[in-house]
Amino acid sequence: MNNKFLPISKADMEERGWDELDFVIVTADAYVDHHSFGTAIISRVLEKAGYKVGIIAQPNWKTTDDFMRLGKPRLGFLVNAGNMDSMVNHYSVSKRARDKDLYSPGGKMGYRPDRATIVYCNKIREAYKHVPIVIGGIEASLRRFAHYDYWSDRVRNSILIDSGADLLIFGMGEKQIVNVADALNNGFDPKYISFIDGTCYLADSLDEIYGDYVVVPSMEEVSTDKRKYAEAFKIQSEEQDPFRGKIIVQQHGVKYLVQNKPEKPLNREELDEVYALPYTKTYHPIYEDMGGIPAINEVKFSIVNNRGCFGACSFCAITFHQGRAVQSRSHESILEEAREITQMPDFKGYIHDVGGPTANFRGPACNKQITKGACKNRQCLDPSPCKNLKVDHTDYINLLRKVRNLPGVKKVFVRSGIRYDYVMADKDNKFLRELIKHHISGQLKVAPEHVAEEVLYYMQKPAGETYEKFRQKFFDINRQLGMNQYLIPYLMSSHPGSTLHSAIELAEYLRDIHYQPEQVQDFYPTPGTLSTTMFYTGLDPRTMKPVYVPKSREEKAMQRALLQFSQPRNYDLVHEALVKAGREDLIGFGPRCLIKPRGEFKSSGSRDSKNKSSRGDNRSSKGRNSRPKKYSSNKNLKNTRGSKKRPR
Repeated sequence: MNNKFLPISKADMEERGWDELDFVIVTADAYVDHHSFGTAIISRVLEKAGYKVGIIAQPNWKTTDDFMRLGKPRLGFLVNAGNMDSMVNHYSVSKRARDKDLYSPGGKMGYRPDRATIVYCNKIREAYKHVPIVIGGIEASLRRFAHYDYWSDRVRNSILIDSGADLLIFGMGEKQIVNVADALNNGFDPKYISFIDGTCYLADSLDEIYGDYVVVPSMEEVSTDKRKYAEAFKIQSEEQDPFRGKIIVQQHGVKYLVQNKPEKPLNREELDEVYALPYTKTYHPIYEDMGGIPAINEVKFSIVNNRGCFGACSFCAITFHQGRAVQSRSHESILEEAREITQMPDFKGYIHDVGGPTANFRGPACNKQITKGACKNRQCLDPSPCKNLKVDHTDYINLLRKVRNLPGVKKVFVRSGIRYDYVMADKDNKFLRELIKHHISGQLKVAPEHVAEEVLYYMQKPAGETYEKFRQKFFDINRQLGMNQYLIPYLMSSHPGSTLHSAIELAEYLRDIHYQPEQVQDFYPTPGTLSTTMFYTGLDPRTMKPVYVPKSREEKAMQRALLQFSQPRNYDLVHEALVKAGREDLIGFGPRCLIKPRGEFKSSGSRDSKNKSSRGDNRSSKGRNSRPKKYSSNKNLKNTRGSKKRPR
């Protein structure tokens, strides 16, 4: 096999001597043949398995012409919405249309429809009525059950129902796609392909299901009863394990959606094979005159070292898609890719990342996960590290050392997220010391998300004191090494469980560490997450107890503004929030006040806007290594905040 792009036209097929394709992949992303793009991986895996594959990227969905460009495939169409859910790609959390699409030519919008998977399948059915259609990718994977859709503010059917596709592949898909392809190639009608792990299909009755299964509340129930929705999500989450999980069934009208057990994760050798396939590592040349594909810039000089995450943050869908079992590539596989990167003509000596969903995870959380799966009702890191958790950064340290010592490499950065609670669970500081000394480009980004205990509980994030200890250690090591680096915390407003008092508590913490974030992320309810279920139902599926959810535009704006309280544009919102919460003690001239009284505030050039660091928390450069004052001990605070303990 040569490192050349797969066919996108009849002329490309003729060049290869092909009259017909086995599969046509239709994707809402531009065609980028890099292993950070799902279409590239699936197409190359099928190619290696001996199938002829063509690509239709970002077709015009208003006619059938583009969908017929490569002819009718012998075995079927494979449809995905790209690397992002198409609705997330199009709209911000405020439901405003985005300005850019990094996965499209020149970063321009307009190359894909809303709900791309559904739209594409409908056009394929219009063009070829009976051709098999298999859907996959992040959009299909996270919408495989009846799910709350934030953009329409209602519960939608499984995407398998609405798309009219024959099969749905969830998860990463390398094993499933070959098994599905082989079944189709062996003459199986799609309706009889019900035996492949990591797939969903539709059954006419429960008698068609073979194996141990559990039935969750139906589409009709979850769309009318929020408690039933929470119950369904709890079961779906608990059974998402390839070793101990059961088949899950959810009735949709006269049909039954059946999710088989997740596919087992790839072992190291299998993962290495996937990343060794002959990708061209760039976008198709047809996009050159259109400004290229901006998304390639983020990954061109970066290396994926792992997949999966046992961190299980409530607002993250990685565990629902990639699973909790961490898989990692061998050192030699990663070093070979690094050597290839050094030979690129525009490489300047800097590897931008050696990471993944969580950069510093290199293996399963414990030995039990390898053969028996992840625990059903326990998390590996929350509320504290499990006693069986294997905490060891040695392998990752050795890997980073090898990469940075390659000829032509000047610097190796780690820009993916690291779990700071996992770092703090390590017995020594070797990894953090090496990270600070060799792998940070002046600043380290981590994600505490919040400091209020009641919010962290619902986020399934570590207690705020864990971040504070990490922060102090970060600056202590910086000082020991004679370095002056910044710590950039990612913070989230308006997450379920967050009240105005929670947001004020976080604002006080930011005041005490002399840091104001340039950007704050509002909680975004996307399919497949625990947090989204809490947002929609007002219930915590783990306990079925009520949870406070900030939903009004006014309160969400106030919570967001509080995290950037020193910004002049936020003064009115911050003032309103403090008055509403009964926290006028934070309006004044004292060192603990967030804002000045009305009439004393200057619209620009104020003390607050000048003295608050927006670049990052660099307290070590000022010798401030003491723990911030405990804002919760302020005797002037009114007793309106409620319990600071995690709800149980």
